[in-house]
Amino acid sequence: MEINGKLKQYLRAPIYLVIVFVAIDIGFFFYDVVVGIAFLIFCMIYVLVLGIFYGVFKQRLKSELINFAQEYAKSQNILLENFKVPYALLDGSGRIVWKNALFSKLFDEKIGEYEHISKIFPEINNEIIKDSEEARFTRINYNSKCYDAFTEKLRLSEDRTGKLFSLTGGDYSLIAFTMFDVTELTQIKEENANLRMVPAIVYIDNYEETIENVETVKRALLVAVIDRKVNQYFQKVDGIVQKIEKDKYFVVFEHRYLAKLKEERFSLLSDIKTVKVGNDSEVTISIGIGEDGKNYHENFEFAAAAINIALGRGGSQAVVKNKDGVSYFGMHGKLIEKNTRVKARVKAQALREIMEARSDVFVMGHKISDIDAFGAEVGVYVAARLLGKPVHIILNMITSSLRPVVDMIMKMPGVPSDLIINSETAVNIVTPDSLVMVVDTNRSSYTECPKLINEKNTIVVFDHHRQGEGVIENPTLSYIEPYASSTCEMIAEVLQYFADNVSIKPEEADAIYAGILIDTNNFVTKTGVRTFEAAAYLRRNGADMTRVRKLLRENMEAYKARAEVVRKAEVYRGIIAISDFSSKDVESPTIIGAQAANELLDIIGIRASFVLTDYNGKIYVSARSIDDIDVQIIMEKLGGGGHLNVAGAQLEGEDISSVKNEIETIIDDMMEKGEIE
Repeated sequence: MEINGKLKQYLRAPIYLVIVFVAIDIGFFFYDVVVGIAFLIFCMIYVLVLGIFYGVFKQRLKSELINFAQEYAKSQNILLENFKVPYALLDGSGRIVWKNALFSKLFDEKIGEYEHISKIFPEINNEIIKDSEEARFTRINYNSKCYDAFTEKLRLSEDRTGKLFSLTGGDYSLIAFTMFDVTELTQIKEENANLRMVPAIVYIDNYEETIENVETVKRALLVAVIDRKVNQYFQKVDGIVQKIEKDKYFVVFEHRYLAKLKEERFSLLSDIKTVKVGNDSEVTISIGIGEDGKNYHENFEFAAAAINIALGRGGSQAVVKNKDGVSYFGMHGKLIEKNTRVKARVKAQALREIMEARSDVFVMGHKISDIDAFGAEVGVYVAARLLGKPVHIILNMITSSLRPVVDMIMKMPGVPSDLIINSETAVNIVTPDSLVMVVDTNRSSYTECPKLINEKNTIVVFDHHRQGEGVIENPTLSYIEPYASSTCEMIAEVLQYFADNVSIKPEEADAIYAGILIDTNNFVTKTGVRTFEAAAYLRRNGADMTRVRKLLRENMEAYKARAEVVRKAEVYRGIIAISDFSSKDVESPTIIGAQAANELLDIIGIRASFVLTDYNGKIYVSARSIDDIDVQIIMEKLGGGGHLNVAGAQLEGEDISSVKNEIETIIDDMMEKGEIE
């Protein structure tokens, strides 16, 4: 130990006086030699006494200071020893070099002298101790107790200016390890969280369709049975059920029961389908739940958003929404078609009012648009033309399968040359008074020009895909109909109610009809009564089957490429067909992948198919199913979406092999949970 800082300067002060005395003595010699000699003798005696003082008392001074430091440290040690908080000192490697009484009492059975702290708490490893000046570890469990732990590195080798001493000759460092028992606090927080009320909204999806087909005398009984099912289910979790409309319930229950409901995957969804009181169709319900909001009002807003998502995804499922995201449960059966056209009529009138108030219309679909998206865009063009509004269809890339339809429309007499524009042009000419209409997708990131969505323009969304995360927020008008086979079917219905004198030219009817034909795989997939009625309406307006068939023909290279995808497909778990495609010889490989996925379902025993296409630095996944396998859930786990039987995803920064492994892992997990039989 060396004397340091202010104490060192203080002890050297008498030595500095010697210099002063010598200077004075020199002055005396000039004044009087006798006085100078006398003062010189005094200086010599002073230096001698000073030397004796430093020689005799230096070690004694150090000893006294050390004794004081030891006594001071001892008092600190006693305080730490009896400190009512577990406390220990670790060396630089994390080994315990000292611990107080409470720390020893708690952990001596588990750890001895100079053992590593990770023996008690594996979370605290060498890397954290070495790299962190300070660290906090929350909710560490030991012997049914819960602790918060803190580490702080103490560096003792630094020269601290102004201090009395400094340690030299090595890098002395210790780590202070402090623990706080938060068991009771944690239990109180958990109990408080468990007691928070969770709001839920329950809808009967097909109330009107079910009731109208039941005999009058049995209707009241059917409603009573449904009410009883809903009440009994939530009474099991001490819930309060209040019927707010003929087909809607508001439910409140404690948060502690939510995990149980999730674990059983909301069995009410399947139980309600067993209700049979003269009804031919199954009764289905949707449940929207909000949790983890800042207050009850935000939880209710989450519940309202969740029920909208559930209905937008086709119903018959539970959706739980919180601040971190959305979880989906149920919906493993087929969508139940709604035959009522009231919604289409209401949306048609709302669309007309919005168009009349806007100066022009910009309509776009998803990236790499297909015929369904373009056919719907043509339908919007027909509606806007009736009102005399300029229309711009945003297309950044025209695929080989889409080009014949685009060429047919652009060659029609009277079609403006700027009907089809790219996104760059659209951004330059759009105005605050424009209407931006999105068709065949409900996600802003999937559109041809997401910037138009972000410009806060008037937004209208028409789509037939089930909603998920990342949907376009707060559109002026939203028409999401998962029961529809295609967006072209929805547009065809809307045109019937848009005005009495809507004039659809044969080529335009062909384009809309082609969209329905493609999305239904020639009226095989997701085809309902309203699909054929929409097709009949287009047929009456001049759609020609022969012309449409010619439009949809493909070249030999594309046909061979699709056949190769089918040929190289592998069967996974006996029911899943998986293939990949990365050909450079075709213009639209993503279309080939989607067509191949459809064709794989024609093979006996195949219940679902996945085709992975490597194109433009992305992996495009086309997913199809012919049975009860919900491919949308699989695609959502990859960041995509779609329908129960038709879905897809786009992944960047991955290769075909890794994506294939992800799909197989998801399938294995769903089979283990019983979601796929």
